[in-house]
Parts: sequence; C-alpha cells; structure tokens
Amino acid sequence: MNRLTAWPRVLSRTTLLASTLALGACASLAPGGEERAAPAVQAPATWQSPLPHQGQRSDLARWWAQFDDPLLSQLIEAAQDASASVASAQSRIVQARSARTVAQAALGPSAAATGSASRGQPDISALVGTSLSAGLQAQWELDLLGGLGAARDAADARLRGAAASWHDARVSVAAEVATQYLALRACEAQVVQSRLDAQSRSETARLTDLSARAGFQAPASAALARASAAQANALLTQQQAQCDLAIKALVALSGLDEPALRQRLAAGAARLPQPAAIAVDAVPAQVLAQRPDVEAAARDVLAAGADIAQTRTQRLPRITLAGSIGAQHFNGVGVNLDGATWNLGPVAVTLPLFDGGAVDARVQSAQARLAEARAAYAARLRLAVREVEDALVQLQSTSARSLDARTAADGFAASFTATEARYRGGLASLFELEDARRSAVQAQSTLIELQRERVAAWIALYRALGGGWTADTAPAS
Repeated sequence: MNRLTAWPRVLSRTTLLASTLALGACASLAPGGEERAAPAVQAPATWQSPLPHQGQRSDLARWWAQFDDPLLSQLIEAAQDASASVASAQSRIVQARSARTVAQAALGPSAAATGSASRGQPDISALVGTSLSAGLQAQWELDLLGGLGAARDAADARLRGAAASWHDARVSVAAEVATQYLALRACEAQVVQSRLDAQSRSETARLTDLSARAGFQAPASAALARASAAQANALLTQQQAQCDLAIKALVALSGLDEPALRQRLAAGAARLPQPAAIAVDAVPAQVLAQRPDVEAAARDVLAAGADIAQTRTQRLPRITLAGSIGAQHFNGVGVNLDGATWNLGPVAVTLPLFDGGAVDARVQSAQARLAEARAAYAARLRLAVREVEDALVQLQSTSARSLDARTAADGFAASFTATEARYRGGLASLFELEDARRSAVQAQSTLIELQRERVAAWIALYRALGGGWTADTAPAS
C-alpha cells in the first residue's frame, strides 16, 4: 500500500479523536459539569481528495522560506508588522492577560494599609488631643464553591484563545500578501506575452499595409491587420493597469514606499514564485485541532462553560473573612497613650434570597453563549476539513492539467510560427494567421494562469493547515 492511499485511513481514525481530546483535556481542568465538556463534532470518514505526488513532507512552519523568492518572505514580514489586524490581536492578548491576572488575584486575600490623623474634642467629656493611627486590613472571599476558580478558568481560556487569534491573524496576512504577490507576478508574465503579441501584430499590420499599397493585398486585409494591432495594444494597456493595481495593493498591505517597492520588484519581474520541491506526504490529524481559528473556537467553548459555572455560584452563599491590625497614638492634655489594636472578623456569610430572577437570566444568557460557541466550534472544524480538501483538489487538478497545458502551448506556438512563415510567403491568408495567433496567445495565457492556480493552491493549503501552527507557538510577552 503506497503512502497516497494509506495515510487517509490513519487520518480518518484520528482527526475526530485529536480535536476532541484537545478540548477534553482542557475541560477536565475546571469544574462545572456537562457544559464544560468538549463538543462532539462529526469528522469525515476519510479524506476524499488525493494528495499531489508523493514527495517529501514539507516543513509547514518554514513554508515561505521554501519558495525561491526571498522578496516574498520580506513582504510578508513587513505586512505583518504593518497589519492593523495583527496589532489588534496583540492588543486583545494584553487585555486578556490582564483579565486573567484580575481573576487569579480574586482567589487570594487582599490587603490594604490605612492611616489617619485627627485633632479635636470628640465630645464634651473627652480631652482635647491628637490621635494618630496606622494599620493593615485584610479580606478574603473563600472559594469553597468554585465560582472564583471558574472565573479564573474562563479568563485563562480567553487568553489562550486570544493568543490563537493572534497567530491566525498573522497566517491570514501572510496568505493575503502571498496571494497578491503571486497575482502581480502572473500579471507581469501576462504583460510579457501581451507585449510580444502586440509587437507581432504591429509588424503584421506594417507588412500587410505595404503589401496592400503594392496591390498584393486587399485594403480590407490591411484594415483587419490594423484593427488587430490596435486591439493588442489596448489589451496590453489594460494588463499593465492591472499590474499597477496589484502593486498598489502590496503597498497598502506592506506599508512600504511605492517607488522603493517597485525598485525591489523589478529584479524578479514576470517570474512566479515556485515552491522548492514542496509536497505534503501526510497531514497529521492534530493539525486541524491546532489551527489557530479552531483553537480559538475551542477556547471560546471552554470560556463559555466556565462562565456558566461561575454564574450559577451566584445563587449560593458567599463566605468572606476579614481582619485588621494596627497601632494608635493619642496625645492630649497631660495624657500620652500608645497601643495596638486588632480584630479577626467578621466572618460574613451572604445568602441570596431574592433578586427578581437576575441570576437565572444571567445563567440562561451564559448557556446561550455556550450553545453558540459549540455550534461555532463545530462549524469551524468542518470548515477546516473543507479548506484542506479544497486545496488538495486544486493541487491535484493543476498537476493533472499541467502537462496538457504545456503541450498545447508548445503546439499552438509552433503552429503560429509555421502559419506566419506561410503568410509571409503568400501561402496563408491573414485570417489563418490571426486564428493561429489567437490560439497561441490563449494557450500561453492559460499556461500562466495554470501556474498561478497551482501556487495559489499551495498558499491555500498553508492557510488551511494553520500555517504549521503548534500549541507551543505564542507571541512574546
């Protein structure tokens, strides 16, 4: 059994298990009951799309370095530095980390230093004097019922989800830049073909006009040749405009200066970036669970479940322990007193009796958020499967079409060359020449578009696999 047919069976048995265990392991760390468990998601029985070739397993974490175009990696890095979505995701990490710190601090005691000074006569029987005091007050809500712990778990899940979203933003920006860069290079390649076609048509128009003036060609043939040349020039101008728009899109994504970017792009004009012997031999099942967007959706489920557990404890008693210790000094007429004060308590027990259904409403709201998060997680996992399948279909399709497209381009080019020679020798009509030319130009354009589709499919696979993301990847604190 070869690798192309063997690995889907292994993947089908482990895809659901890996993704479900990833959530189950997290959920087991926190109290809460059924709503804290991992959502059951039905994975496909097997991968239906064949893998392209049977080459070496690619290192997804260094995907872009495997392309033969260093400028692509540089543009991706610049775009990630300039991206508002990446910056926003980084900001959400900071906010989530702060919220987790607050939730963690609520589990322990809090303390505050106090101090006061006063002078006067509190009542007519007291002496006039100065009173100074300093002390330390402490308070601790005992988390006997797990409400504060659940709040901490929810905050922790949201922090991990924010970290996953940060990486998802980076992967999205990288894929967008790579796709736009690929479109530019393909556009430049099309411009080269359009320019050659326009030059050929202009030369044909010139020769046909000379022949018509000498009486060897009909005036209608000269008019047709001039129209063909004008059409080619118009198409060339349109294609060049598309390339200019692609450059401006890269400027907007990367934040680089346009003249400087154009100068850097000039060196590799019309050359499509190609992956250096990249082939996917196997897609580990855990990659689906490690996709940043899937991970973030999973953390949303855990956070929503913890919110329910925390909200339900609001129906139960709260126990708070307080205490203080301090020193006092009094100085009055003929009196000078120093001493220490302390107290332990009160131990306060608060039992909710009636709140007009507010807690029940909050529990219902939290349960609705959990149902929504579970549905989003299941949909996200199904989308991950579909995106991988789609990318594999595109890779297989472009691979199967590449040989035929190359054969067609070479054949139509040879036919046009022969027809052009016959036309110049008076053995072929202008109509035959133009038909051969259209076929050759279309074949070359199709070949370039096919090359673009294949590289775009690799970029889509990179995006579908989460950019080679692992649970160890996290932004610097």
